[in-house]
Amino acid sequence: MNVSTLGEFVAPRVRSKRLQRLRLYAELLALDCLAITAAFVTAHAVHAGPRTFDGWQLSLMVLTGYLGIALAAEVYNATVFTNPKLSLKRSATALVYALVALVFLTYIAHASQEISRIDFAIGSPLALLFLVVGRLLFVEHGLRRLEGSLYNELLIVDGVEVPGVGWAHRINARAMGLLPDLSDPVMLHRIGDVLAGFDRVIVSCDDDRRHAWTTLLRGANIDGELLVHDRNYADVIGLGRAGGQSTHIVSRGPLSMSNRAAKRLLDIALTVPTIIALSPLLAVVALMIKLDSPGPVFFRQDRVGRRNQLFKIVKFRTMRHEESDAAGKRSASRTDDRITRVGRFLRRTSLDELPQLFNVLEGDMSLVGPRPHALGSLAGDQLFWEVSHQYWVRHALKPGITGLAQVRGHRGATEKREDLERRLAADLEYLDQWSISRDLRILASTVVVMVHRNAY
Repeated sequence: MNVSTLGEFVAPRVRSKRLQRLRLYAELLALDCLAITAAFVTAHAVHAGPRTFDGWQLSLMVLTGYLGIALAAEVYNATVFTNPKLSLKRSATALVYALVALVFLTYIAHASQEISRIDFAIGSPLALLFLVVGRLLFVEHGLRRLEGSLYNELLIVDGVEVPGVGWAHRINARAMGLLPDLSDPVMLHRIGDVLAGFDRVIVSCDDDRRHAWTTLLRGANIDGELLVHDRNYADVIGLGRAGGQSTHIVSRGPLSMSNRAAKRLLDIALTVPTIIALSPLLAVVALMIKLDSPGPVFFRQDRVGRRNQLFKIVKFRTMRHEESDAAGKRSASRTDDRITRVGRFLRRTSLDELPQLFNVLEGDMSLVGPRPHALGSLAGDQLFWEVSHQYWVRHALKPGITGLAQVRGHRGATEKREDLERRLAADLEYLDQWSISRDLRILASTVVVMVHRNAY
């Protein structure tokens, strides 16, 4: 096995448009709210009848229904720019449903007499007009902000040239020394650096490298495609077009932008108060470690994270400092003599994992996801990625403090190949069937398995 070193490799950086798109969706939501509010306030100003509900109250009632329906119908997503007509149709339909629901609910509650029919009759078409005009103007504004393109696209040429096609971003993989070697995690880290900031990546490569690029793209949390040079449809999930040429779509990010935002919000909402609440415990544990054995309080180690990139995981040190295994080649065992007295207690109770909350805060990890492994981790006498190349696909999402494999009891040393295969199957299932509700169930289940017979 030939594993390269990081050296002084510097990847070309591209500013991601994901955050820009998210901000634009938030601005559009605010614009929709303003349009609906302005419509009913204007209607009330034109006809100030002797009713209990004024224009502000009426607009709030309509907005409540509109936002609930619009968010459920995914009105705030890429179709705003890629298919403005469909986006307009969805938003207009959501408004109509909200108005109908308001009429029905006020009738059932015998509150219809509290609403001015004239305010409602004037405000409803005015809201629809303001909504449509505002969205049409916003599309032009948004595309200017995004410099005419909703996504960052990258063409990777790996041995097969693509003549006559203009690309904003294009690299020659072989000239940059980039090789999709699934047995070299450091090389995959480099490629992950290159892919960071891109939403769509198209690869032009020889047939013998299709499988490697397909596996790598599936673990990169991006839309990945291979240019069609023949009719080999292995691993293809769809057909596409890029620069006037046909492509094989081989990967899709497992989570949409809205789902990624929801997952990140959940992480922040739970992590910040947890760190504050546990700060006295963290201080006590740190003091216990210092009193028990010489060395630093924290143990830092390179782990494989999202897009197969390396990051520094932070844990409480549980082994004697001079015998800490930075490469992770030796899994801790039940009778491991490297573990300190305090360390054994921390491992048994999973308290050694708590500093990873700061990894979550920094964005390197999530509360729930596939557990990150050290580069030298072994399943029996094989490195993890040697057991199955699907190992690299599990890194399409951020690694987690806990995960589906852990709550199913797949913890402890990987003494044989089957130990990793069970964990890998659970991780891939998690990617395929992700939902916020499942994350919450895994977090709740984690409390039950924090003290586990395989935690040592």
